[in-house]
Amino acid sequence: MSSRYLWTPLRLGPVETRNRIVFSAHLTNYARDGLPTTQHAAYYAARAAGGTGLIITEEHSTHPTDWPYEKLIHGFHRDVIPGYLAITEAVHRHRTPIFAQINHNGGQASSMYSRLPVWAPSAVADPLFREVPKAVTHAEIDEIIAGYALVAEHCAEGGFDGIELQCSHSSIVRGFLSPATNKRTDNYGGSLENRARLLIEIVAAVRKVVGNRLALGVRICGDELIDRGTTIDDAVRIAELVEQTGQVDYINTSIGVATASLFMIEASMHIPPGYAMFIPSAIRKAVDLPVVGVGRFKDPLQAERALAEGHCDLVGVVRGQIADADFAVKARAGATDETRLCLSCNQECVGRMGLNRWLGCIENPRTGREAEGVGVIRITPKPKSVMVIGAGPGGLQAAIASRRNGHAVTVFEKESQAGGQVRIAASVPNRAEFGDMVRNQLAECRRLGVKFEYDVGVWPGLVEECRPDHVIIATGAEPAHPYWVPDDATNVADVREVLEGTAEPFGDVVLIDEIGFHHATSTAEVLADRGCSVEVITPGMVVGQDLGITLDMENWWIRAGEKGITQTTDLVPMGLEGSTLTLLHHPTNQNVQRRPDWIVLAVHANPVEWLYHDLRSAGVSVERVGDCVAPRRAHSAVVEGERAGAAI
Repeated sequence: MSSRYLWTPLRLGPVETRNRIVFSAHLTNYARDGLPTTQHAAYYAARAAGGTGLIITEEHSTHPTDWPYEKLIHGFHRDVIPGYLAITEAVHRHRTPIFAQINHNGGQASSMYSRLPVWAPSAVADPLFREVPKAVTHAEIDEIIAGYALVAEHCAEGGFDGIELQCSHSSIVRGFLSPATNKRTDNYGGSLENRARLLIEIVAAVRKVVGNRLALGVRICGDELIDRGTTIDDAVRIAELVEQTGQVDYINTSIGVATASLFMIEASMHIPPGYAMFIPSAIRKAVDLPVVGVGRFKDPLQAERALAEGHCDLVGVVRGQIADADFAVKARAGATDETRLCLSCNQECVGRMGLNRWLGCIENPRTGREAEGVGVIRITPKPKSVMVIGAGPGGLQAAIASRRNGHAVTVFEKESQAGGQVRIAASVPNRAEFGDMVRNQLAECRRLGVKFEYDVGVWPGLVEECRPDHVIIATGAEPAHPYWVPDDATNVADVREVLEGTAEPFGDVVLIDEIGFHHATSTAEVLADRGCSVEVITPGMVVGQDLGITLDMENWWIRAGEKGITQTTDLVPMGLEGSTLTLLHHPTNQNVQRRPDWIVLAVHANPVEWLYHDLRSAGVSVERVGDCVAPRRAHSAVVEGERAGAAI
């Protein structure tokens, strides 16, 4: 498909974008003490250099009562302006416009940091924060409006080209717009026009402050996906009211509520791309203002199609540009194969936010560390021969980093193809996109000229024959044999053996989940699809507990229910005699038993580290990365591979 729409300029009030790709607002946790940082500037500048048409920053808080998470930018303090100038100057060097999103999170917040009551339209507790807010008075509504105007003034002074009002998934304005959270009986409640009154008054106040110098946009939730919440019909009418003000230059969109239905805002790979496209499509039919569409856009072809079919005027690509800052410039050059496609795994972007950590990316070690110069090419004056053993994510990243700096790199892999455990994980239905990690790494290896030797098991003698200057070991991990499983057990298999096809469980299957992630839940679905009756048992309080961090939990529960998968918690395996599995229910200290046809294990693995120790003992210059250091997740392997390769 040609890209005649994607690369067309578009005017948003006084601002013209060079293309239709938007790096939409999202949290980063890069702020320190309420202020923007040099990392903010480096992060946004990298995407500007990468060719995006428009950048919209994360939210800037408009009032002291709004402090829902620790690392929030407090836009209401004048101290933010020097940081704003650093961000806008860094982005403007690449001739890219940058807007500031401003917001008050309202009742979707906590008083933990502010020590002030949370403000909202009505005293309706949010299901995540579980804190009853204070219903604001008319005087406090005036204070809210003044706060938006003040922050808009700071943003204008800080060099931003536009303002976006966040009225969508986490906002006091959303709270007023939604009948689920607005129970007022005054002129700010009741009819939709009354519920939209705060929004319209904020628009007027902000426009008065910024005049026609800056663009002004409004981000609207198209469907909250909650009982009695805002629907698409409401959203269309709100968009019409916004347009009727004559003071707004564009409308951005979203889906879901950032607490109750967050899993649909930052959807993982289990949700199809373009799932939210019905929202901008409906709004665009009702208004003449340019409309931004969002919803898991992974590649430029999807974006071009959305534009060509008239669903939207601009396309928000966030995780795609988190994974690859050069997403836009590569798309413009037709270099799709070189684009590091987002996996939509949510592990190091969304997941890190939930753990109060700075935003990163599972497959891009530079993301979140742009200010530190991670991933920058440093060509060595003295190239070395580097032998990488293992073509999983850690080994491939080590090869990329070392070859990028000019070393001669050969990767040895005992299997016939690269990928390691990532390749196995991606073999599961609905998890195929995880395999893009290896595809992305292999594409970069090919571009850099990394050599590969497949079907070669490496031993110390081969290393001695090859005589490399340096060796990086990435031999991964192997399934562990728990103490309670007899050596002669024939009906016990590791999840890896099931997915590889070397074990074929049947009948009643008990799956032990001690890892708490996709290992058990994915395999349970595969077995259920094959006709097995599956019970997932965990010592923890919930099966697959870390799925909550990546926003996969809700949809796992739905699929598990549809497939008849049983989930049982608080049981610890104690022993297996014949076909009888004994488990301890630790809350009651009582033993229970199961007699399944098969037992499948999702348990912690053992590092394959013998080669590293042998080479080190022989005096070889050697380092190890990934699971052969300690079995963890793919991101750890990628980070260690980057460090090891770049340090040579």
